[in-house]
Amino acid sequence: MNVSASPTALTLEQKRALYRDGYVVVPNAVAPELVDAALARIRRAKKGESLSGERAMTDLVNASSVTPILHEVMGHFDPPTHCQIGVNKRAEPGDHFNNLGYRDRDMPYYGAQTHMDGLITIAAPQEVQEGTPEEIYHRYFASGPKGDLGRSPDVMGHNMVPMFQDPGMTLGNGSFTAFVFVCLNDQSVEGCGQTALLRGAHHAVERFFRRQYDTNGHLGPEGPGWPRLNHDAPNRCGLVYLPDEVREQFLDETSEATPDGRRWPRPTQILMRPGDVCITSYHIPHSGTRNEHGTESRKNIIFRIRNKRRQPDKVANGVSDHPDRGQMGEWLEYEEGNDPWERSKHALCNMWHEWQGMAEIVAEERAREAAA
Repeated sequence: MNVSASPTALTLEQKRALYRDGYVVVPNAVAPELVDAALARIRRAKKGESLSGERAMTDLVNASSVTPILHEVMGHFDPPTHCQIGVNKRAEPGDHFNNLGYRDRDMPYYGAQTHMDGLITIAAPQEVQEGTPEEIYHRYFASGPKGDLGRSPDVMGHNMVPMFQDPGMTLGNGSFTAFVFVCLNDQSVEGCGQTALLRGAHHAVERFFRRQYDTNGHLGPEGPGWPRLNHDAPNRCGLVYLPDEVREQFLDETSEATPDGRRWPRPTQILMRPGDVCITSYHIPHSGTRNEHGTESRKNIIFRIRNKRRQPDKVANGVSDHPDRGQMGEWLEYEEGNDPWERSKHALCNMWHEWQGMAEIVAEERAREAAA
C-alpha cells in the first residue's frame, strides 16, 4: 500500500466544486488499513454496544488525510472523540409514517427525507392525528423524552437535539461547519443506502437564513417562512425539515411526487467506494436513503466538524449537531460579551466565513456570478 497516494489537500477544481455543489468527494482519503480496522470493530460489536467513541472510528479522521485536508480548506478543529455510526441495513419500503408524516413506501428517491441538520426530531405519530393544529403541536412535543414542558428550549427530541438553541427561542437549529462522510463499503450503485445531497441548495439555504435574520432575527424552524409542523401531511404531524421557499427552488418536471400530489426535489445519491470521503458544507440539505439493493448493510461513519474559531474555549466532540449546548442539551457557560447564539446566526448567514482555505475561491466565484 502506498500511503503517499492519499491526498492531503483539495485541488482548486475540487474547491470550486465544493463552492458550486456544496460537497466534494475525495477518493482514497482514508487508507485501507484504517477502513479495515473500522470494519473489524463493527463486526466485533456486541448487540446494543455503542461504537461512537471507539478509536477505530475516530481514527478515520484523526489518523487519515482527512485532517490535513480539513485544516487546509476549513481551518483547525477539535479532533473528533465521537462519531455517528451510519450502518443502514437492507430494507424494503415500509408502511410506517416517517418523520415528514408520510408513509415510508410513498416517499420517492428511496425514502429520502431531505433535511437540515441540528433540528429536533421526536418519534413520528403512527396514527393520523386529531384535533386543532395547536393541540397536535402540543401533544407531539409533549411526547418527547422530557415530557410536557410546553414550548421551551428545554424540550429535547429523541435525537437529543433541543427544540431551540437559545433561552430566547430565536434559534431553532444547531449548526457546525463541515460534514464528513467516510465510506466503508461499496456504495457505487444507487439504491444501496447512500447519503443523498440536494446539490447546490446550500446557496439557497444561506439566502433563506439571511432573509429570516433581516426580518426579525429568528432563524430556523418557527422563524419567518419556516413552520415547525406540516398538518397537511398524511398523519397531520409531519416535521418541516426544509422550508418550502428552499424546497420549491429545486422542483422541475422530473420531480417525483407522493400520492397527495406533493412534489419533492430529486437529491443526488453520493456514490463512493471504501476509503472515499464526502466533505460538505453544513448548509447542504441531505438525507440517508433506503438500502433496497445492497448486498450488505451500508456503512458510513459520519462526523460533524466545527471550526475552532467559533468558540475557541468549547470542545466540539465530532458528533453533536448542536455544540453551543451540551450533548444532552445542557446549558454551557460563556464569558461576558460572548453571545454564542449570535455567533452561530452569523455563521448560518455567512456559510463560508469559517472556511479559511476557501476565501480566494469564494471571492473568485462570487465575482464571476456578479459579472454574469
